[in-house]
Amino acid sequence: MLLNSTESQLVLIDYQTRLLPAIHDGNIVLAQAFKLAQIAKLLRVPTIGTEQNPESLGYNDPALKALCSQTLVKTHFNACAEGLGDVLRDIGTPRPSPNARSMPKHMQKEPENQRPTVVLAGMEAHVCFLQTALTLMEEEFDVWVVTDACGSRKERDRDAAFDRLAGNGAELVTVEMVAFEWLETSDHPQFKAVLDLIR
Repeated sequence: MLLNSTESQLVLIDYQTRLLPAIHDGNIVLAQAFKLAQIAKLLRVPTIGTEQNPESLGYNDPALKALCSQTLVKTHFNACAEGLGDVLRDIGTPRPSPNARSMPKHMQKEPENQRPTVVLAGMEAHVCFLQTALTLMEEEFDVWVVTDACGSRKERDRDAAFDRLAGNGAELVTVEMVAFEWLETSDHPQFKAVLDLIR
């Protein structure tokens, strides 16, 4: 199974300024997340951010936050407890036509989520990220974990989160894997722009 940009949404979990210095290889993790968000913008993949208690942990990196169409502020570690799944379904579901809305309820077809794939990156991998990813899978999203754009304070915690996610059915990928699968072909009009970002 390959990623498809027209079926994908990107979620960036808690790249917060006060948390980043404590993250193992935090600058590398942030740089990879920034590349991923730029690629998503070039390929018109909707991008949502989250911030965990920003008054205490700081707000998301400003350059990264600017690439998100919206940022969900939360106090639960699990962003789904604060409505992330609903936000993703709303973005991925087309609005019914005026004709469909005028039909009797029993004749209206429930619109399908056109973007059921969630490409996920964030911090901390073993806490907010893990809990959100597991719940998104329970809510029947296809979850793809961008490992080189994820971090925790300790490598052991990050790696344990990856093991647990893979064991529960998440796909583990890298930024480059996502980029080339979203592009599909070197004939894509954004191929050169994406290539310049990942070189």
